[in-house]
Amino acid sequence: MSLFATLLLASIAAVPAAQTPPPPAPPRAVPAAETPQARGEREAEERLHRDWAWLTRYQAANAALRPTRAPRIVFIGDSITQGWIDKAPCFFVEGRIDRGIGGQTTPQMLLRFRQDVIDLAPAAVQIMGGTNDIAGNTGPMTLDQTKANIMTMTELASANGIRVILASIPPAANFPWRPGLSTAPKIAAMNAWLRDYAARSGATYADYWGALHDGEALSSALTYDGVHPNEAGYAVMAPVAERAIRAALSRPVPRGLAR
Repeated sequence: MSLFATLLLASIAAVPAAQTPPPPAPPRAVPAAETPQARGEREAEERLHRDWAWLTRYQAANAALRPTRAPRIVFIGDSITQGWIDKAPCFFVEGRIDRGIGGQTTPQMLLRFRQDVIDLAPAAVQIMGGTNDIAGNTGPMTLDQTKANIMTMTELASANGIRVILASIPPAANFPWRPGLSTAPKIAAMNAWLRDYAARSGATYADYWGALHDGEALSSALTYDGVHPNEAGYAVMAPVAERAIRAALSRPVPRGLAR
């Protein structure tokens, strides 16, 4: 073999074999935009780990309150109380303060009772809670545990010279977020106890259940989901609240604690 042929073969051998190009990378998936509902659920879950009772919710509003000529009435509760000022703001005339937080249970309400009620020095407080206890929003609870929390809030209010209105749990044949849960018997049992405890403790009982119900359910004309009142529902609740406020303010101021 000639020198030229040898060099030619060597140069051919040195050329790398052709390689098949890799397939193109698939396009990166674009994450779907977070819906308002999903964002709200995520934020609520995160808040349970850093501010369980949502003490920060009303801190700025509490600090901004100024004295009023009308007696101050605080409404503490869950989404049914929060929804009241959202859907019927005209009810909250001078002196009436809404401190409802959607989804809350009575242990959460109890934890924020001092800053959102006692420290505001109201003439009276309405306590409406129990719906989310029955639903187990912050874990399983017995009715006795709910009663204990309501008794403690009532005692704290009375010890600080605040008259108490105990609100019935509004009717609900079911909870959409807890399908299959039997609700009506527990609501009935709690309301019977609330009425009795109000009479024994010197509190005023506000019977919203009686104004809103259709059988064991919340009247379909007064709700948008079977649990929460709509504008018409709050319009029906308003006279019940007005009577309860007048009755509570007619009672002597609780003696409170010696300071």
